Amino acid sequence: MTINVYTEQTPNPATMKFMVNKLLINGSEDFATKESAEASPFAKELYKFNFVNGVFFASNFVTVTKTEDAEWADIEAILKEFVKGAVESELKIKDATADEAPAFEGSDLEIKIQQILHDYVRPAVEQDGGAISYKSFDEGVVTVELRGSCSGCPSSTITLKSGIQNLLQRMVPEVKEVVSMAL
Repeated sequence: MTINVYTEQTPNPATMKFMVNKLLINGSEDFATKESAEASPFAKELYKFNFVNGVFFASNFVTVTKTEDAEWADIEAILKEFVKGAVESELKIKDATADEAPAFEGSDLEIKIQQILHDYVRPAVEQDGGAISYKSFDEGVVTVELRGSCSGCPSSTITLKSGIQNLLQRMVPEVKEVVSMAL
């Protein structure tokens, strides 16, 4: 199979999605620091580039966050070529683990919130090169964690309040607010 790589800009100007025509991972993996990448041969190799400041994998893409002093015009082709070679050589993202359906936990209300986040919000957030995970629900406040390009994105607050919060409030009247956990 010939691996094709193309790029997509994300709402976060410091990150870019490198899409491939192959499933890379079920779920997502975030390697926000060079130290965390020790568990991932693929991410570890990406961090060898001095302009890489974050690596996030989901389905058929890797989102790379660049350092402030790097310009996409200078590094995009280098990263595309690296991603193509890494996928072709089947460089592992992480050690294989059993893939299973998401296990939602908590009260019926919490499970409903998690299911909505998984079914409606997660696919949209992944399109922008990020991921969302449920953390808690307490006294009407849903706490989530945004990762990948969504972490530190200038438009993530708008997404959180205008998109996710409005959706959850319509579908689960008990939800009063959605907040993002500080990373």
